[in-house]
Amino acid sequence: MAGISVTGDGRLLGVMMVCGHHIDGATLYVDNADVDKTVTVGSWTADRALGTGLATWTLDAPAVGWTATRSLAPLTTRTTYTLYGWTKDNSWSSRSVSFTPAERDRLTPGKVRYQRISDDGDESAVTVSIAEFKAKAC
Repeated sequence: MAGISVTGDGRLLGVMMVCGHHIDGATLYVDNADVDKTVTVGSWTADRALGTGLATWTLDAPAVGWTATRSLAPLTTRTTYTLYGWTKDNSWSSRSVSFTPAERDRLTPGKVRYQRISDDGDESAVTVSIAEFKAKAC
């Protein structure tokens, strides 16, 4: 499950809860109905595959355990971005999270925005504590 958060100084964090599989990296993109117009805004590869558990990393600066394969481009207002995790062999991926810069700006340290699926299958963006994300994301 992919999520976003912010550091104490407002920097964007990628948050990944891996549930029983592994994730090798993450990509932030601007989605477009025309797949040829989808734009990658940033991409990161974990130094070692992420196993079950929680991982976080800064998206706008070098992060221990991560290599930026495409450095984060500036985010623009009124644009919706999507972050998801992937594997090198395309055997698995995480659920993605979408957000705008305004939604990112409303985040506070220790809170995570992610796409939660209810028991009846409805999906909605929620913001919860990191502890709740860790406990309920899987």
